[in-house]
Amino acid sequence: MPVFVSLLLVCLVTLPICRAQQFLTTPLLGANHQALLEDRTWLVSDVHDIRKFVPLGSLTNIPSTEFTVLDHPLFPHHSVRIKKSSLCDGAPPAYTGYIDNEARHLFFYFFESRSDPDKDEVIFWTNGGPGGSSAFGLFMELGPCRVITSDNVTSNPFSWNANANIFFVDQPIGVGFSYAEHGEAVDNSIDAGRDIAIFSAIFFEHFTKFQGRAFHMAGESYGGRYIPVFAAQLLELNENLVEAGITPVNLSSVMIGNGCTEWPSMTSSYYNMQCQNISVPPIQDIKTCVAMKHRLSLCEKMMARCDVAFNPIDCEATTQYCYELLMTPLVESGYNPYDISELCDGPFKETLCYPITRQIETFLNRPDIQLKLGIDDAARNYSLGNHDVGLAFERRHDDIFPTQYYIASLLERGIRALIYVGANDWICNWIGNERMTLGLEWSGRDEFVSQPLQKWQVDGHAVGLTRSAGPLTFATLFGAGHMVPYNKPKESLELVKRWLASEAL
Repeated sequence: MPVFVSLLLVCLVTLPICRAQQFLTTPLLGANHQALLEDRTWLVSDVHDIRKFVPLGSLTNIPSTEFTVLDHPLFPHHSVRIKKSSLCDGAPPAYTGYIDNEARHLFFYFFESRSDPDKDEVIFWTNGGPGGSSAFGLFMELGPCRVITSDNVTSNPFSWNANANIFFVDQPIGVGFSYAEHGEAVDNSIDAGRDIAIFSAIFFEHFTKFQGRAFHMAGESYGGRYIPVFAAQLLELNENLVEAGITPVNLSSVMIGNGCTEWPSMTSSYYNMQCQNISVPPIQDIKTCVAMKHRLSLCEKMMARCDVAFNPIDCEATTQYCYELLMTPLVESGYNPYDISELCDGPFKETLCYPITRQIETFLNRPDIQLKLGIDDAARNYSLGNHDVGLAFERRHDDIFPTQYYIASLLERGIRALIYVGANDWICNWIGNERMTLGLEWSGRDEFVSQPLQKWQVDGHAVGLTRSAGPLTFATLFGAGHMVPYNKPKESLELVKRWLASEAL
């Protein structure tokens, strides 16, 4: 669930002040993006100690009473603390811990496959925001157990670990149970991805039974921006691992659910989803829709200018103009921005339209649960969303940089990409995502664009639309909102099973 969206929706009442405060002193990401990409100081340069490395070897060697520390000579500034946990009743085996990078500490959960953990593939999952905890995904969507109330947790028969080993990571620092010392912070997707890439390398190096397994990086919402960048960071690190004589991580695919990947196509689609009979009948009156349409072309021109030039003044004016035009009516309508087939359940600032989120937050603040997870003292005041992290990314305009370029580059390197979208979502909707996929510049573009949308089925019933060519697949799911596994657990699991098996939908 996107925290940056909640920030924007809350800010709309005083938008000029709110956006100006975000923009005052922080440089635009576009101005520094190339420098971030060219920074190789995070990669390994000295490999002379590699022969001293001894892998832990097996997860069965990890106790539940204390953390086991995993390090690696290639990554002297990083280590991983991991312990066995009885979370979700310990069936299947669960582990929790921290990815430590000196003063930075990222919290993670790891669940083995319910089917064959010694052979099944590995999924990395992150929720969005930026600033949203991956407990959204774990306890509300696709994890092995779901929180019903703060005192009631039940098994999820449609968990994605049905036939995959899966990570859930609270990232970047400051999110969920992750934290930093000495005021350190991360404010862009490139820096956030480097700790994830190194963690992946350390994990596969220590637990040798997973080496060579297909690794799938998945995420939701702002994950549409995180995941392409994280995957690119991992591929860059893989080159370094090969040079050091180490087995690279077998990155197989990226899986993006209801992602907000490309800013212009998604923003302009807010008109279509509110005013056209697409997934649901129009939710705005004719007067509002006419006013939107009349000014939409100027919004699109401004976004195109910002997308090319990345001029700070132009981009700030564009954001203010387009969000006032397209978001304000949605906020005033009372509809759920994550599912426009229904009204928001409760005050948005309190529930994000889903009261269960407060139950999850209360559950994770229980002392007995935190003891079970091994939470550090500095992270015991748990929150599902950190607005400060969202604001930091906003100040850098991380949400505007054209991340779809990464997806195209991944496709050219044989990395498969699944873009799936709940049809009733508004904030990261299927119209914007379809436009993004059709506009990707890669060698298979013509073949992909030429394919018509076709219905795909589960148990003989149509559950969505799909288009596929080569390594790229686009799919919608009828009746689902922003969090597909929450609304359509059976169908989403079938989608993932087919994807992992490289089967056509």
